[in-house]
Order: sequence, then structure tokens, then C-alpha cells
Amino acid sequence: MIRICMVGTGYVGLVSGACMADFGNTVTCVDINRERIEKLERGEIPFYEPGLDRLVLKNVKEGRLLFSTSLEEGMRDAEVVFIAVQTPMSESGEADLQYVMKVGEQIGDLLEGYKVVVTKSTVPVGTSRALRKVIAARVRPGATFDMASNPEFLREGSSIEDFMRPDRVVIGVDTQRAEELLRAIYRPLYLLDTPVVKTGIETSELIKYAANSFLAVKISFINEVARLAERVGADIFDISKGLGLDKRIGSKFLHPGLGFGGSCLPKDTNALVHIASEAGDDMTIVRAAIAVNAGIPARAVAKAEALAGDLTGRTIALLGLAFKPNTDDIRSAASLEMVKLLQARGCRLQAHDPAAMDNFKMVHPELNYCQSAYETCQGADVCILVTEWNEYRQLDFERLASIMTGNVFLDCRNVYDLPTLEKHGFKYDCFGRANHRSAGA
Repeated sequence: MIRICMVGTGYVGLVSGACMADFGNTVTCVDINRERIEKLERGEIPFYEPGLDRLVLKNVKEGRLLFSTSLEEGMRDAEVVFIAVQTPMSESGEADLQYVMKVGEQIGDLLEGYKVVVTKSTVPVGTSRALRKVIAARVRPGATFDMASNPEFLREGSSIEDFMRPDRVVIGVDTQRAEELLRAIYRPLYLLDTPVVKTGIETSELIKYAANSFLAVKISFINEVARLAERVGADIFDISKGLGLDKRIGSKFLHPGLGFGGSCLPKDTNALVHIASEAGDDMTIVRAAIAVNAGIPARAVAKAEALAGDLTGRTIALLGLAFKPNTDDIRSAASLEMVKLLQARGCRLQAHDPAAMDNFKMVHPELNYCQSAYETCQGADVCILVTEWNEYRQLDFERLASIMTGNVFLDCRNVYDLPTLEKHGFKYDCFGRANHRSAGA
């Protein structure tokens, strides 16, 4: 059992802290937001993540998971201090490290004895070295520490499974003592034969950016192929299957649609481009992936126009707002750009999402938010399936046809098929299936 202080109760910090506690460690999660800490102590989770509420409650009851607004309290008995605060993207595309460095200063002021300070946040190469200097400049005589890097690879909507059964654990360290402590935290994973990649700190920092950027490239690539498939009369479903069965490629992240969004891939691709630029290099492929992704919402709106004609003043129903199902995260979601483009055309927008509406209201309070998919489609000229929540996968199209003013259905996630929609009188289009486009679309 290792005593851990987790600084930050955002997505990464709270999920990681709860899972580490479930491994049998004692974890104190620290956050300066008193209201958030009070809610967590009552078992209220500040964001939507399936199963996290039960995991937190279980480990709080068993005394392994604690919450505090005091970093001093959290660090007092801790052997390992994880930094899991936000590193948002700045206007220039680089990671904003002000919160990381502020925590480093506080750790330096409070450090006693020996501790391992670990960057869990996604940070640019060299951050741990810079953080070491910040801490060392403030540390009191007799206190010692090692730096380490332990990047996370959590997918929103399936983060607990990702933590409990990871593809690998990456540990970047300089000393054997730090390595032993980090390995002890993840010891339960040894029963699953989880590979542990032990490497240097700079390499560990770069692995996270490289991994996310590769996934982004893969997503943008399949969206490029989907566009070509439409033009030459091919079917992206069969193309993706043919590619995915090649073990060198794999089937994951080969699903065309609205591209990548959320808190990681957009931020990390831009950060990697900035890191490369600082090093005198140019990430040409990653830049291209970013550019392809940025153009997808406009392509979706163009598809709606091809089906419905001029959208000016028309009523549009948006099914889904989150960047993916099973999360309330709207950061860099394609829905944001689609709303902007549709509003520029004077469209009236009606929207529904099972989890993300409260977050979306903070950005777009003017939309008409509805309580169900059918209420959203009432009187709509066009229905656009934006996020493939399960409740949108079995829509009653006979009912939709009776309540919609128009008959256009744009499937941005390739959930349905042309015969099903045509049977109910709809014009239909999706992404990458030339034989699934209504005549004239």
C-alpha cells in the first residue's frame, strides 16, 4: 500500500485517484475548489463518467479515498505526489503550464522528507525538468525528492476500464527508488500481465503526445478516405473492415464521421506541433490531420444543404452535442462549429443530448433545448445525428416522419442506412458510403 496525494480532481485526477484507491492504496485528492471537494465528499461527481460515482463511493466508505482543499494535508504522509491539474491549450497552440508550475511552487514550500513528484497531466517534453528546478529552488533543508512522468491514456466514457485494464503503463524515471514506488502503485496490474514501459522522463512525456497524435492522424485519414469513397462510388464500411483486419493497422479509430474532439486529441496535436516548432522541426502529417479535422463540420453542413436546399431560416434538430457518447464533454466538439455555421445561415436550432446539455447551455444559452429526440425533431426541416448515443440508435422513423416538417436526415455517425430511411420517406446521407446517398445529394 502506497500513500498518494493526487493534486487536481478534474477528469484525470479523480479517475486516477479513485482507481489507485481501488488498487488498495490510500489516496488524498486535493483541489482548491472548496465547492467541488464538498460535493465529492457527498458522493457527487462533477462530470459524467459511467461507473465513477460507484467507484468513488466504494473507496470513500472503505477509507482509502479522501478529499481535501489543503495541499499540506494531502502531502503530509504521502510518499508520491501526482500533479493532475489542467494544461489547457493557449492561443498559440502550446500547453499552458501555469497551473502545473504553481503547484510545483507549493510542493516546494511544503515538502518534507522524501517524496516522488509525478506529472500525470499531459505536459510538453522538458516540463518535469523545469518543474524540478521550481521545486528545488523552494525546498527546505533535509527534504529530498525525485521527479517522474506517468502519462494517462484514458478515454472518456470508458476511463475506469482503461485504467484497470490498460494496454500499458508508462513510467518515466531517473532513479530506482522512484521506479520502485511507481511500480508498487500499479502492482495489481501485474496479475493481468500489463506491460510496463520504463523509460526516461523526456521519452515518457513524448510518448503521450505521439500516441494521441497518431490516433488523430488515423481518424483524419479515414475521413479523407471516406470523402474519396463517396466520389468514386465505394463503401467506407468495407474499406475500414479491409484495413482493420490488417494486424499492422488494426480496426480501432477507423470510423468516419465528425472527426476528433474532446480534451485530449485537439490539444495534444496542437501542442506536439508547437513542441516540434520549438525544436526546429515541422510535424507535417500532424498538421495535415488537424487541418482535415477542422474542415469536417463544414462538410456536414454542406451535406445537409445538398439534401434540403437553402438552409436559411430552416429549423434544424441536433441529436447529440457531446464530442462522443458516454460523456458530457463538449470541448472541441464538432457540434460547436456546426452550430456556428448553422446560425450564420439563420437557422433555428433545437437540440438534445442525454448528458451534455448543461455544458452546452453555458456556451449557447439561446438554443432550444429539448427533453427527448422526438421533442427535438418536432417541426424540424432537417434532423442531424451528431453524437451516436445508444438512445439514438433505434429511432422510430414512422414517428419522426409524422412530427417533422421536412424529410431530411443527415447521419454523421453512419448509424443507419438508406433503405430504412427511404422506406419512411426521408432523404438520407452519411459519411463515406456512395450507395447510401439520396438522389441529388
